[in-house]
Amino acid sequence: MSNAIGSNTSDSTIRSVAIAILQHQDKFLMQLRDDIPTIVHPGVWTMFGGHLELGENPEICIQRELKEEINYVPEPISLFRSYSGDQVIRHVFYGRLDVGIDMLELCEGWDMDFLSEEEIIKGTHYSSRALQNRPIAFSHKQIMLDFLSSLERRINM
Repeated sequence: MSNAIGSNTSDSTIRSVAIAILQHQDKFLMQLRDDIPTIVHPGVWTMFGGHLELGENPEICIQRELKEEINYVPEPISLFRSYSGDQVIRHVFYGRLDVGIDMLELCEGWDMDFLSEEEIIKGTHYSSRALQNRPIAFSHKQIMLDFLSSLERRINM
């Protein structure tokens, strides 16, 4: 299934990324991106993940990215949907976190935390590292809202 979600990229090439919805009980793990103006989504909450390397398939990419970013890969991890939009294809996976945040190692980003459904709907979450509320990236919020209303979410609980 492919859906359209906008992106703020100005690149003329189409890129592919793999990102993960990681659920722990009734909350979702998200990453507060570093506040560096030259990166995609600086200083906002996003899902963990990253760009596919040349010849890499999305499932291998998300496993590699999660290992690199939080040193944890849930088993199983399943494809939710793929979204096409302004020069990016997002392959969205979902998995259940069977460990708490204290068992994860933040290796990339400014902060990580579990966000509630209410915070996702609201579109902001407080970061204890940034000491302020930070927004959720628009495209990631839209994907999370799709997931929250999906059958996959109910199966995963």
